[in-house]
Amino acid sequence: HRKRMEGAGTGQKGGSGMKLGEKTKITIVNVGNNPLAKELFEKANDILGFRITDIMFSGTDEELKQTKVTQPAVFLHSVISALCMGEDVAPDMVAGHSLGEFSALVAAGALNFEDGLKLVYARAMAMQKACEAAPSTMAAIVGLDDATIENVCTEINTENNVVVPANYNCPGQLVISGNVEAVKAACEKLKEAGAKRALLLPVGGAFHSPLMQPAKDELQAAIEATTFNTPKCAVYQNVDAQAHTDAEEIKANLIAQLTASVRWTQEVQNMIAAGATDFTECGPGKVLQGMIGKIAKGNDAVTAHGIQAEQLSPCLKKNGKGIFIDD
Repeated sequence: HRKRMEGAGTGQKGGSGMKLGEKTKITIVNVGNNPLAKELFEKANDILGFRITDIMFSGTDEELKQTKVTQPAVFLHSVISALCMGEDVAPDMVAGHSLGEFSALVAAGALNFEDGLKLVYARAMAMQKACEAAPSTMAAIVGLDDATIENVCTEINTENNVVVPANYNCPGQLVISGNVEAVKAACEKLKEAGAKRALLLPVGGAFHSPLMQPAKDELQAAIEATTFNTPKCAVYQNVDAQAHTDAEEIKANLIAQLTASVRWTQEVQNMIAAGATDFTECGPGKVLQGMIGKIAKGNDAVTAHGIQAEQLSPCLKKNGKGIFIDD
């Protein structure tokens, strides 16, 4: 009965998640009496140079959607939930979906809290610049096999008109990413090929595609200047879906992540193959739990549950259409 810990990155209407331990009942909105939570939130305010806590707990939707707020807020939600669980949580392995990989690395001790937050903030700002450089978007493809989607993307994709598979969320749900016209053209071809849905997502950029190269270059310098430690358990990473414990490998994979596909389906499959049976999602909603259920369909030994924090903030609720999107 091996436990797993996981994290998740989301869109502005997305839900953050980090899988942690078992049968833990912590809600981040109720940590007012927890001295560690208070300390970490105040530390975050100091690091960021503004009171993100005021926005997270009582801010408007518009305030929550600011680039400098959304990704750090998701990260803080996951990480503080994790760290407040203390030594009772001893995962055998960790993973994170996109932005959530940073949360998982902190929970595993590969990154400290301060450095994790600084990198997430740098990532958010770098991604915003890349999004402004070219009209780009993402689309969720539902009800079609991965190979067909990959083939259609290959047919349309060119150096100047990009469309690539971005998020392998679970069997029957893959998110594509790229220039607006290329993504739209792929959606039409995929509907002709039998997709149940090809849905453009409300995001401002082509995350996990070559169009994020400027953001990758900027973030790379910050990651390379940061100290990474040997994690206390294996970290499964998005770019190759494999387990890693070497700090330099983890760092290299994190640099590659912004322009590479999130191989979530394969990560979960590999973790189950390594003996993971108990998944706990830390965050609002049940998006990751649903994905794991589909990935592990037919395997009764695998369970997934969550730690709910529905009231944390409107920007941390799952996408209204139930599609798990990126950052």
